Amino acid sequence: MTEQPEHGRSFYDAVGGEEALRRLIDTFYDQVLADPLLSPVFAHFTPTHVDHVVVWLTEVFGGPAAYSERLGGHHALLGHHAGLAITEEQRARWAELMVTTARKELPDDALLQQRFGEYIEWGTRIALAVSQPGAEVGDPGPVPHWGWDGLAQD
Repeated sequence: MTEQPEHGRSFYDAVGGEEALRRLIDTFYDQVLADPLLSPVFAHFTPTHVDHVVVWLTEVFGGPAAYSERLGGHHALLGHHAGLAITEEQRARWAELMVTTARKELPDDALLQQRFGEYIEWGTRIALAVSQPGAEVGDPGPVPHWGWDGLAQD
């Protein structure tokens, strides 16, 4: 867990931990499921999806590694996007809604909001790429870790 001296705590702790991420994701998916551009992508949405996204973000931001331990890690996450044929318009809308929701649900800290938005932009571009017909997931390595300095190079 990388700490930024002026912030003095891990990125995961700064966002508010699992409780804040759950609140963020619950609020976010309420909007996604009501959005005419995004709802078709989530036609088979289940409440388990919310749980998995919370567990994913928890690990990415430096919390417990439950996604790797219980849900198959980075390769499994990318595999869930395979074949979805996400469009750039859908990717951009998803990212916009997530960043807007984070501004309301996560702490009002400029660097935290900036780094969170950078992660969403980075991650959604990868999801877009692996969702295309014929895309190969390959071996993406371990779950990425994102913090005060952006993507951590483990």
